[in-house]
Amino acid sequence: MDVDLHELFTRAAAEGARHRATVAERPAHPAPDPAALAAAFGGPLPTAPADPTAVVDELAAAATPGLVGTVGPRFFGFVIGGSSPAATAADILAAGWDQCAYNEVLAPAAAAAERAAGAWCKQLLGIPETASVGFVTGAQAANTVGLAVGRHRVLADAGWDVETDGLFGAPRVAIVASEERHATIDRAARLLGFGQASLEPVGVTHQGAIDVERLRAALDSMAGRPVIVCLQAGNINTGACDDLRAATTLAHEYGAWVHVDGAFGLWAAASPRTAHLVDGVELPDSWGTDAHKWLNVPYDCGLAFCADPALHAATMSYAASYLTGSGARSDFVLGDLTPESSRRARGFATWAALRELGSHGVADLVDRSCSLARRMADRLMAHGATVHNDVVLNQVLFSIGDTLRTDEIIARVQSEGTCWVGGTTWRGQRLIRVSVSNATTTEADIDASAEVILRAAKQVS
Repeated sequence: MDVDLHELFTRAAAEGARHRATVAERPAHPAPDPAALAAAFGGPLPTAPADPTAVVDELAAAATPGLVGTVGPRFFGFVIGGSSPAATAADILAAGWDQCAYNEVLAPAAAAAERAAGAWCKQLLGIPETASVGFVTGAQAANTVGLAVGRHRVLADAGWDVETDGLFGAPRVAIVASEERHATIDRAARLLGFGQASLEPVGVTHQGAIDVERLRAALDSMAGRPVIVCLQAGNINTGACDDLRAATTLAHEYGAWVHVDGAFGLWAAASPRTAHLVDGVELPDSWGTDAHKWLNVPYDCGLAFCADPALHAATMSYAASYLTGSGARSDFVLGDLTPESSRRARGFATWAALRELGSHGVADLVDRSCSLARRMADRLMAHGATVHNDVVLNQVLFSIGDTLRTDEIIARVQSEGTCWVGGTTWRGQRLIRVSVSNATTTEADIDASAEVILRAAKQVS
């Protein structure tokens, strides 16, 4: 079957552009008929080939009723950013180019884009320029990589080669982390064979940052054991950041490996107004963050950084006779630093986002998000809401009236459609959480959303 690729790809891109151009006018969350949605995609497996243009049209028609407005200006759930115009266009190109970004042999352009984008990200985030960078799927993968490299180091220090001998019979590693760590740390512990019982929770301050004196007491109690300390830049509920300088310095005194989960909060380093929140960011041993959150790169894209590139590669790489360019001892190929060999070329979109914004644009994106979050908090408090966090970043944690009815308020807001907010449980209370991280969000979006939230609370009460 002859296919006019130009017409086909243009048709698909036009449909994507239509969605982006109209997303702000539609409900933030759809209300599809589940049976109709399943039927649109279901049915028996086709036996005969179909015209690709017809397939694209069928896909668009089937998917449109179930598309969530996560790329829109009033989706405030799960710390989801949008995707910038240049980054989105770059991702369209990446799909068309279809590069397997394992190494320079398979994808020279993809490798160059990743290396450049990774260097720019280190500069923005205050991470040492000598650190290695692996482009992974997201913060879960980045945290898993960081803990895997830490596992290698702390067990080697204890005289155990985990890459050769595994964990059976190995000294038991303690993973010291905040009581309010993100759940990806727990899953990484399971995936890496530590088990959740290896986690040693440390108490936090009133805003959810790790208590450094309690960290000291925990490390004292583990003297002689291999230890990985997980710190946090950006508490998922409050936005609070751990004292990276004090906590890392302390952990290193005990010989611990220090990993920072900075899924969104690490981007505070990109703005002079918020960089103080991550003071000491250059000191830890590994870091993880998302580009598809605050940098507004399309899904999926995360970054795993390591201060020791050779250790990073020793943990993640492998060699095979047919893999030209793998198993190097320096200047490691892209696939040496991630868990995957079959890798999409994530660097193109990240490079495009950074080229579009520049360092000043990234700083402005962070500043505007924080300012809009404070605006939301002010609007809500002016009408009786209780804001439970210091709004230092882009997170607003609040309640209105009886917290036992929080989920009723959330349901009304979500069904109304103007905006989407989610719920969370913090310190035993059911609260509402707003995360502002989309570059297209305006003051008008905040004001309209606050009005809907307040109206929903009044209806419930």
